[in-house]
Amino acid sequence: MDLLRSEPMQLAQLIIPIESSRHAISYLGDLGLFQFKDLNAEKSPFQRTYATQIKRCGEMARRLRFFKEQMKKAGLSPSARSTTGNDIDLDNLEVKLGELEAELLEINANNEHLQRTYSELLEYKLVLQKAGEFFNSAQSSAAAQQRQFERQHSIEKSIDSPLLLEQEMTTDPSKHVKLGFVSGLVRREKSMTFERILFRATRGNVFLKQAVVNDPVVDPVSGDKVEKNVFIIFYSGERAKNKILKICEAFGANRYPFTDDLGKQFQMITEVSGKLSELKITIDAGLLHRSSLLQTIGHQHELWNLLVKKEKSIYHTLNMLSIDVTKMCLVAEGWCPVYASNQIQNALQRASLDSSSQVGAIFQVLQTKESPPTYFRTNKFTSAFQEIVDAYGVAKYQEANPGVYTIVTFPFLFAVMFGDWGHGICLLLATLYFIIRERKFSSQKLGDIVEMTFGGRYVIMMMALFSIYTGLIYNEFFSVPFELFGPSAYGCRDQSCSDATTVGLSKVRALTHLVWILNGMVPRSELPFLNSLKMKMSILLGVAQMNLGIILSYFNAKFFGDNLNIWYQFVPQIIFLNSLFGYLSLLIIVKWCTGSQADLYHILLLLLALVAVPWMLFPKPYLLKKQHEERHQGQSYALLHGGDDPLEEDHHQSLHGHEEFEFTEVFVHQLIHTIEFVLGAVSNTASYLRLWALSLAHSELSSVFYDKILLLAWGFNNVIILIIGIIVFICATVGVLLVMETLSAFLHALRLHWVEFQNKFYEGAGYKFYPFSFALLSEEDE
Repeated sequence: MDLLRSEPMQLAQLIIPIESSRHAISYLGDLGLFQFKDLNAEKSPFQRTYATQIKRCGEMARRLRFFKEQMKKAGLSPSARSTTGNDIDLDNLEVKLGELEAELLEINANNEHLQRTYSELLEYKLVLQKAGEFFNSAQSSAAAQQRQFERQHSIEKSIDSPLLLEQEMTTDPSKHVKLGFVSGLVRREKSMTFERILFRATRGNVFLKQAVVNDPVVDPVSGDKVEKNVFIIFYSGERAKNKILKICEAFGANRYPFTDDLGKQFQMITEVSGKLSELKITIDAGLLHRSSLLQTIGHQHELWNLLVKKEKSIYHTLNMLSIDVTKMCLVAEGWCPVYASNQIQNALQRASLDSSSQVGAIFQVLQTKESPPTYFRTNKFTSAFQEIVDAYGVAKYQEANPGVYTIVTFPFLFAVMFGDWGHGICLLLATLYFIIRERKFSSQKLGDIVEMTFGGRYVIMMMALFSIYTGLIYNEFFSVPFELFGPSAYGCRDQSCSDATTVGLSKVRALTHLVWILNGMVPRSELPFLNSLKMKMSILLGVAQMNLGIILSYFNAKFFGDNLNIWYQFVPQIIFLNSLFGYLSLLIIVKWCTGSQADLYHILLLLLALVAVPWMLFPKPYLLKKQHEERHQGQSYALLHGGDDPLEEDHHQSLHGHEEFEFTEVFVHQLIHTIEFVLGAVSNTASYLRLWALSLAHSELSSVFYDKILLLAWGFNNVIILIIGIIVFICATVGVLLVMETLSAFLHALRLHWVEFQNKFYEGAGYKFYPFSFALLSEEDE
């Protein structure tokens, strides 16, 4: 089936022996053409048959995520290549993953312990160095002060000196106050608060000395690099010591022992330096072993991850199957395309052979009144256009698909608003970059905006090609006209071109090509001519596309055998639209061809338009009521055969769901539909004038940038101003015309398709076909 109608679908039942069920589901996942129905919807996930296997797969997936996080921290990435094949046993993989996780956790714990010890020793070494420097400077200062004091005493020779000296000599050394001290490191941002709290808690009975550590230090507790200060606190008494210890603990200050003996200080520094070198060697060896282990895991990580995902999806699908009363078979139901029947049967047969099952699987088609899912076979070119349609609504089963026409009409309407072949070439070059490197980009994780642009690369390519075409028609290259096809065949009647919009242009030379009309025109006559041309062209394009939508509604009704919609919806709609706006379009074409003024209104066409309104409104509800009565009286047997196919019958059943016919509801629904079409015919036609407005806006913006930036900078005859003008012109062209205007024209073309075109025939009340496929696993999150 082509893209106009969705693929014919069928509801199938599979009866699979338990011993071959896993192989069968696996092969169906490789095929990707069967959508399973959940036959155990009333059961919770924990009550299903294969809940234990899903839990095992979830645990293995957790370990694989843990490995990936560890590789990311180590600066490694999983390798795409694999050293083993796909024939990996799940039980062996579970054991292997458990062993690797235990080994990696042990390595991490040892490494963390060693790193903490290394950081503590490094801090201890800093304390020894900074505090030692303080004690050395303090002792040197005290010795100097003692010598100066003795020198002063020897010079003075006062009478009190012998008494004071005798008093000092007779003082008991045991009564001298012995100060204790605490040393360590504290965060630099907390040092001032730390000093203030110490002063207040001890009422100033401490002496605090701090030294700044120049380089950041790795904190042993958090493992982060922080800036710290070395401190040493002198105190007197046990109460002061207890307060100091509590304050250090509250501020997270790491305390380290220290001695005032210079010999022991040197010995401790030597020991700490030796331990640091030994720990450094041990840590490097551990990191090397960890890196080699993670590299080994990375070589097979993608393979393991895909295998676990497949197994988890297989058991999740098996949980949707019901167990036969004999406990020997699993029963599955689901949708599949009609053309895939042979492929599914071959997959089931292969599963029976590979599992050595003595009983083969059974494939049988079920009859149902349930609406099938919608499935279109698309490729990388048509999928983006189909996504534009599906964003409005998924087509009903075998309903006419607007995506076929969107491939041409969407980029064409965009190009009508974006007509400039210079800008079109820029868009084409940008999208060709994505197309040429699509294999590389498809395997990478892109940002949201880049990924969206890459997904619509073929849509942008078509938009660029049509923009180049309409730009040649408009004769605009960055708003600059070129005489590619020779001078224009038309000109103004006078020099001022004041009557160009009323009388028109005069033919000054032979016309050999349609595009020559726009070439070489005088600037003052360009805007009036293009204004009239684009306005009328927008009306013609809009009426043509709306007629296409109404014609597609006829093919929908004919396909589903709904004669009521043909005679009482399609016929009056086509008459109403063309009696008013079709005749208006005809007048535009006649005036273009002959130049004569025709009558704007014709009484016969107005009467036809008035007759078409009650034609749409009244007959259909009464005929539906009559058909309902005849069907239930057994007088109309022909309608029973096609009763499920017509759109109106489906809609009627979905609205009511019972035997009674609610005439009021049907009449009100038809009244709303009629009013919507009549008013929409006017508003939708006017809505197509956005083609005219955006086209003129794009042309004028481009002309303003060219005249007021590029030409103005050129007129200064200054190289620097010219370079600045060129840069500003490029930035304005890219930012406004190639980005904002492209997005604006894209959204307006999207609205014209969704509202003005698709509402004439497209219901969009279906649901997508989502088959069980392993190819979709890489795109899904855990």
